[in-house]
Amino acid sequence: MCRALHKIAIIIPFRSREEHLLLFLQHMHPLLRRQQIDYTIFVVEQEGNGTFNKATLMNAAYKEALNFNNFHCFIFHDVDLLPEDDRNLYNCPEQPRHMSVAIDVFKYRLPYEDIFGGVCAISKEHFELLNGFSNSFWGWGGEDDDMANRIRYHKLYISRYPFTIAKYTMLTHKKSRPSPHR
Repeated sequence: MCRALHKIAIIIPFRSREEHLLLFLQHMHPLLRRQQIDYTIFVVEQEGNGTFNKATLMNAAYKEALNFNNFHCFIFHDVDLLPEDDRNLYNCPEQPRHMSVAIDVFKYRLPYEDIFGGVCAISKEHFELLNGFSNSFWGWGGEDDDMANRIRYHKLYISRYPFTIAKYTMLTHKKSRPSPHR
């Protein structure tokens, strides 16, 4: 019998995007099967209408996922991003990986060099070392930049596939305004 080398948890912080979630699942299951990944997708939703805290959702899902299985790799994934290339492997390398390098709405360019948002892969070992995401970021934005700072502080670096491989399509949606407190 053939077994995958790693168990992957894909964590999706979610709120009020049911149509995106259906499209995401329809797109991702075939891709992950082609990659022969041993994966589980966790959709974590914040209750109520209060200000969104993406980092808290991702941290809570990380803890819950470990209660479910001994995952080696965690991929934190925005529900509105769909990978375009099967060579963009859903696994964890030796360093944290920013996976959504080239997004169509950004003309397939990085908006800025230290970005670590959208889709990122972090090993269990590194997530523990980095103490997860900061729960202090309410509203849209900031938690990914803080994680990039934590990565640098701990003498790790952000790895990336080339732009030609790490391409994503962003599903259309109304953009949230960045939190003024980030």
